[in-house]
Amino acid sequence: MRNIVADSWRRSLAAHGRREDAVVTSILEEDELCDYRTGHPLAPVLPVIDHLLMEPARDAGILVAVGDANSRLLWLGGDPSVRRRAESMAFLEGADWSESSVGTSAPGTALAEGSAVQIRGAEHFSPLVEAFSCTAMPITDPRTGTALGVVDITGGEQAVGGHALPWLKATVAAVEERLRGLEPARPAQIERHAGPVGAVLAVTGRDQGVLRSGGRELNLSVRHSEILVLLARHPRGLTAEELAERLYAQPVPPVTLRAELVRLRKVLDGAGIGVTLRSRPYRVEGLEVDSMTALALLERGSHRQALGAYGGQLLPRSEAPAIAELRDELSATLREAVVGSAAVDVVLHYLRLPEAADDAEAWRTALRLLPPRSPKRAAVVAHLERIAG
Repeated sequence: MRNIVADSWRRSLAAHGRREDAVVTSILEEDELCDYRTGHPLAPVLPVIDHLLMEPARDAGILVAVGDANSRLLWLGGDPSVRRRAESMAFLEGADWSESSVGTSAPGTALAEGSAVQIRGAEHFSPLVEAFSCTAMPITDPRTGTALGVVDITGGEQAVGGHALPWLKATVAAVEERLRGLEPARPAQIERHAGPVGAVLAVTGRDQGVLRSGGRELNLSVRHSEILVLLARHPRGLTAEELAERLYAQPVPPVTLRAELVRLRKVLDGAGIGVTLRSRPYRVEGLEVDSMTALALLERGSHRQALGAYGGQLLPRSEAPAIAELRDELSATLREAVVGSAAVDVVLHYLRLPEAADDAEAWRTALRLLPPRSPKRAAVVAHLERIAG
């Protein structure tokens, strides 16, 4: 393993522990992404990248990505077929592709190292990315010396071929020369949070939420888990009355909710993991929730990645009205997407979930998609017989 890759893998292991845990956990909503891109310092020079990289890439079998200084992808262009393939690993506009999100990859590692990087196939930390190769290089503000973002070429072997790095360096040089003639721009800010996600809340497939950040875990009560899920669902915030309606089936005194919020704030502040509970209205900053990530991935057609983020039904024992509604929405959306995907590996992955145990239609779909000589057919037939009998 090359030194630059080995160093990145060490950082990735420290952040994730296991390769399978390195999946995208943060994707900006469409309105947030639009606002953020409009004010980003690279927006004025995007036509240069489009002319020199994105347009030629359409006929070269590669995808071009432009990200911010935290490796969040802001613009994608190039070959439409490669773009569709890359969606399966959540290589999407608005997705966090830093090392703290997906481990070793050219966009994240180039910014971590401060230099151009090429990552080939199996050198990627996440198994989901092994089918791709990529070359990336930071874009630096020539007036201040600070990193503004990164430009990346992703695809097959041609993305790391002999021409890729010189092509990329020439483009970055042109971009930085154009930046030299522009007025310095204020750094753009993401409305919810700037930079990488501080913590991820896992609430799918578990009765109580687990907050993870930097290798640490914090177990939360059911009520605190519910509150964080609902506030993450409404990034602009909720009033006490709106939050109470979503949490409680019956009206409760205002002091009941306020007491829970006080306790939750103490828990978060004491943990010191970068998650902040704000008030007027109540909102949470520095947090991503696996259920929200799974929904966002499903909306963008990334079924495999959504299954990777989804651990099962959302807080299955919660009786909060809004949580029950969200749980049903997520389960139904996932099932519909998977059963209609026509990809047998996606369907088989879904069938491992407890909620799919008695779903005869899903099991019949798997049987229909499996090749006639597949050794997996016998287990599927046996399971269908148990459902019927």
